[in-house]
Amino acid sequence: MQPLIPRQSAHEYGIQRVDNDARLSDELASVVGGARRRAVRDGDRQIDTAHLLHSLLESDPEARSVCGEGPQIARLLGYLVQRSIGYGLRWQSGVEDSGAVPVVTETAGFSPLAAGCMEFACERAAGRGGPARGTDLLAAIVADPQARAVEVLERAGIDPREVFARLADRPGLTEECGEATF
Repeated sequence: MQPLIPRQSAHEYGIQRVDNDARLSDELASVVGGARRRAVRDGDRQIDTAHLLHSLLESDPEARSVCGEGPQIARLLGYLVQRSIGYGLRWQSGVEDSGAVPVVTETAGFSPLAAGCMEFACERAAGRGGPARGTDLLAAIVADPQARAVEVLERAGIDPREVFARLADRPGLTEECGEATF
């Protein structure tokens, strides 16, 4: 029996794997894999910050707790789910790039902003001598007000500045938190 939906390949969409990047924790590599699958399933050409945020919230309890609790998280996940069924359709025709983050060209398959976030997360983690974790990526995502993920956070009633501040207040994370561009 033939499937109703043809199988999609990440290579068809130009979304390459970065799961084997030694700079990423196993958990963060799994988040990136989930974001890649979500982008392919949604028919997007690139992984953007909203894909990363969605996968991060589903996979990383620490990152999820920084964003809020109960109704706030439920509303946020609701918006992220809606993205794949219509809310984010206007994003499919454009590339996510605010211009605030330097373009990283070697990270194929990511929007320029998402690639910059991945680099920021790795640099932040290198400052403390470990692989990048979910909270490193979350800090990078909320640092740019032009990120699609920030738009979704704001629509869900979550202030990205507060999320960034909570991340900066976490023990062991303040030394390489960086500056938000709000």
